[in-house]
Amino acid sequence: MSRPLRKDELRQQLQVLTASLRPSHCILVFLSSCVLAFGLYHVHSLSGVTEGGLLGLTLLLDYWLHISPAVTSFVGSILCYALGWKLFGKEFLMYSFIATVGFSVSYKIFEQFDPLWPQLADMPLAAAIVGALFVGISTGICVRIGGATCGDDALAMSVSHITHINIQWVYLFFDLVILILSLSYIPLQRIFYSLLTVILSGQIIGLMQKIPLPLKAAQQEDVQKEQDDPQEEV
Repeated sequence: MSRPLRKDELRQQLQVLTASLRPSHCILVFLSSCVLAFGLYHVHSLSGVTEGGLLGLTLLLDYWLHISPAVTSFVGSILCYALGWKLFGKEFLMYSFIATVGFSVSYKIFEQFDPLWPQLADMPLAAAIVGALFVGISTGICVRIGGATCGDDALAMSVSHITHINIQWVYLFFDLVILILSLSYIPLQRIFYSLLTVILSGQIIGLMQKIPLPLKAAQQEDVQKEQDDPQEEV
C-alpha cells in the first residue's frame, strides 16, 4: 500500500511544480538559452575576452589558488540557485532548470561544428559588442520571465530583489569587482574588451526588464481577474 502512495505523492508534487509554468514561457526560456549558447560558442570562445561574475571568479581562483573551476563553478552555482529558490520559489527553479538544459544541450550541439565567424578572433572589439548583444538579449529574456541561465543570473536577481537596485547595476558591480581582481594576471588591454562586453550586456539585460512584453501583460490580466473573482462572488 505504501508504494502506490509514494508514486501518487510524486505525481502530485510534479503537478504542483509545473502548474504555474506557462508553455509559452518555457519555450522562450529554452530558446533564449540556446541563443546564449550560440553566442558564447561562436563569439566569446574565439575572442579571448574574459568574463566577470561567477565565471571570472572561478578563473581567478584557478590561477591563484589552483582550485579547479569544475569545483568552484559547481559549488558557486548551487549556492546562487539555492538563494534564488528561497526568494523566488519553485517556479524560479523550474524555469532555471529548463534554461540550464537548453544551454547545455545546444552548446554540445554547436561544438560539433566549426565556428561561423573565425575572423572574430582577430577582431576583439567587434567580438565584445556582438557577444554582448547575444548575452544581453538572451539572458534578459530568461530573467524577465523569471529564470536564470546560470549562477550569475540567480545571484544578480536575488541581490536586485533584496536591495531594490536595478539588475543591470548589480551585474555591473559584480563584474567590475572580478575584472579588477583579474588585472593581477590578465593584461590591461584584454580587460578593457571584457569591461566593454559586460557593461553592454548588463545594460541590455536591464533594458529588457523594462520593455512591456505581451506575455507579461497577459499575466497581469490573469492576476487581476483572480483578484476580481472573489469580489464578484461576495
